[in-house]
Amino acid sequence: MNHLSCILLTIGLCIGLSNAKWNEKNSVHFKNSLGRNNILKINCISNDDDLGFHFLRPGETYEFSFHDSVIKTEFFCDLWQGPNFKFHAGFTGYEGGGLIVHYGKQNFWDAREDGIYFTHGQKMPKLEYTWK
Repeated sequence: MNHLSCILLTIGLCIGLSNAKWNEKNSVHFKNSLGRNNILKINCISNDDDLGFHFLRPGETYEFSFHDSVIKTEFFCDLWQGPNFKFHAGFTGYEGGGLIVHYGKQNFWDAREDGIYFTHGQKMPKLEYTWK
């Protein structure tokens, strides 16, 4: 196989691993499922961007979207809740890029009283992180 065929095969495999349309943005979604009057504070950063602080009342959502980098795409997120935002969880909210560039990948994070739940949307969310 010549070099061009190898490159085209690799690109086809990387794009083909996703059900999304080519060039569709990836997204990260947050939902506040905390108790009444419990505000959720969110801050996500990458190597290139600080998305600022966002405050969600119970039932509200926040999302952002982006394209994967061919090098690496990673968003680290901090969430706080409770009186004076004393309960905290920090985690990687999205990781992708590199050899396999994702298109249309969705990460759903649901903040609940017992912790942070995660799903890609196809399955029931599962508890990933607890409040510290």
